[in-house]
Amino acid sequence: MAGVNKAIIVGNLGRDPELKYLENGTAICRLSVATTRRWTNNDGETVEETEWHRVSVWGKQAESCEKFLSKGRQVYVEGRLRTSKYKDKEDGSDKYSTEIVAETVQFLGGKESDGGRGRDDGGGRDRDRGEDRGDRGRGDSRSRPEPRDEDEDEDDDW
Repeated sequence: MAGVNKAIIVGNLGRDPELKYLENGTAICRLSVATTRRWTNNDGETVEETEWHRVSVWGKQAESCEKFLSKGRQVYVEGRLRTSKYKDKEDGSDKYSTEIVAETVQFLGGKESDGGRGRDDGGGRDRDRGEDRGDRGRGDSRSRPEPRDEDEDEDDDW
């Protein structure tokens, strides 16, 4: 039986996208996405837990992410998980980092402080390519957590 490697998240960007180009000209964009879950514990207190996800986006979609996304913007990401091994710079020990390699990135509502628009014109179409970007979910942004800065405890070179 074949395995399934699929990840789907909806969250907010913790920082602006980072776009780089490989020597062959292929674009790669790194996103840092926070997802938050809330629940009520047995004492009746609301508990909040935030998880940070590293996301890599490739090709034209990477360029669109850099152009239209900014810190605080909500995104839907669908892709596969990939774990990489690297050496710690201080002690030389093996470290592992898991990321989502995006197949689909949809731009959702923006953060409250910029009227929900991010660096976008607020519409649902990519004007450069005439494609529908799938913007949806624009509602009351108070229901979404404000992103917090990500702790940089892993190797950040890529």
